[in-house]
Amino acid sequence: MAHILIAEDDSSMRQFLTMALEKAGHHVTSCADGLAAFYAVEAIGDTIDLLLADIVMPGMDGIELSQKANRMHPNMKVLFITGFSAVAMDKGAQNNNNTRVLSKPFHLNDLVAQVTEIVGNPAETKTSE
Repeated sequence: MAHILIAEDDSSMRQFLTMALEKAGHHVTSCADGLAAFYAVEAIGDTIDLLLADIVMPGMDGIELSQKANRMHPNMKVLFITGFSAVAMDKGAQNNNNTRVLSKPFHLNDLVAQVTEIVGNPAETKTSE
């Protein structure tokens, strides 16, 4: 089971992502903006396997959040979910091999497939323990 930190300012989307990823077997912590997610990274960052972040958010945008999170925890993987994928590429959101971008709108299966590819399958992890 991976621990996923969601940083998404749209409450409906945040709830949808949380439910989908918990149903897929992951432990999820969710935050309503980038600043709250940054505080979560400071507090529990060593337990977070994946930061799933919107790019455009109040408090701190997703790119700045990921850069700060990666400075504190270099092995933390990042998946941006955004309707502004061109902006993400221009700002260097894919700044290392641990970062990917998933464009909105996306299908739930695409999200789960990306997360599984990044952090592994929770069902396989449970059976191998």
